Amino acid sequence: MILGIESSCDETAAAVVRGGREVLANVVASQMTLHANYGGVVPELASREHLRNIVPVVRAAMAEAGIEFGELDAIAVTEGPGLAGALLVGITYAKALALGLGKLLIGVNHLEGHIHAVLMGEKQEAEKSRSGQGRLLALVVSGGHTHLYLCEQVDGVWRYRNVGKTVDDAAGEAFDKAAKLLGLGYPGGPWMDELAKHGDPRAVEFRFQPIKRRDRSGEAPATFDFSFSGIKTAVLRHIETHGMRAAAEARRATLGTVLKERPGLRASEALKEAPELFDRATLDLIASFQSAVVGNLLKQTFRAAEASGAGGIVVSGGVAANSELRRRFTAEAERRGLDVAFPTLAMSTDNAAMIAAAAFGKFAAGAFAGDELGATPQLRLG
Repeated sequence: MILGIESSCDETAAAVVRGGREVLANVVASQMTLHANYGGVVPELASREHLRNIVPVVRAAMAEAGIEFGELDAIAVTEGPGLAGALLVGITYAKALALGLGKLLIGVNHLEGHIHAVLMGEKQEAEKSRSGQGRLLALVVSGGHTHLYLCEQVDGVWRYRNVGKTVDDAAGEAFDKAAKLLGLGYPGGPWMDELAKHGDPRAVEFRFQPIKRRDRSGEAPATFDFSFSGIKTAVLRHIETHGMRAAAEARRATLGTVLKERPGLRASEALKEAPELFDRATLDLIASFQSAVVGNLLKQTFRAAEASGAGGIVVSGGVAANSELRRRFTAEAERRGLDVAFPTLAMSTDNAAMIAAAAFGKFAAGAFAGDELGATPQLRLG
């Protein structure tokens, strides 16, 4: 029975997971409404909110699980990557709790946690993928990360090798920045996903150039890396050259007022109540942007899967909740005869259940953390 704690960005989360799979409790305190006022996460504010939330969130998770602290076998906490101040809140609390209770402490990589958000699921697709050809290809795609990992289980412990990554912006960050340019709400990903359904994905052409790295021989073969800063710039240029800036600013002002009164407003509701805010050119641009980003993620992921001989694909992280991504990845996997698995929508975003699940293998292998455990904002996986 492992208590997981997650505080890498703007969600304070605690969960209790038994056996690495059975979620007894999963509590998340989101700061989304707070940071929406600034159009993005403010690190100092995030740290302060974690300080306010960490104790009540852990207490709520224990109460929901219906167990006492003494029944825990270990405490797991995210050690990185993430915001330094935010990570320190979770780590300091976890270390103090483990010391006071005399419990084992486990440090977990946030990215590994996202992968286990899929692996811990009981969905048939995940089980098929896990037994595929002995290895999986994992796409971790969120507001802060876009990585490809080749994953293999050796003696019950998962091993990871990074085979692709973003060289600049993450895909989720590109969604948020494009949404901000268009005057939409924060976070931008859900708004773009809903509004894209009403536009023409072929209206605006976006192109991605192959990313190459020179090896020792001087050759520059194409990689499985990603780059999303260029498409963000392309959106800005399209807005400026097509006279869309004034409409975007008017949309920003109107939605800003509405969202303060109704912070949970969805894009579909806004479109229905105020259709004049969303002209055809804007909807077409959103649909084209989303189609291009999802297409690039799909192309690089399946290229890497083919090259590595992976028996299945798992997709995790906040962008894994995108409806077009799920639809197109599922169709492509079926066409190629591969298995693909996604986390539930609730498990796609940051949570502590995935941290506790990832810690289970470390617990079994005796990979415990010591007093030296600290925040590692740039922590790598594989």
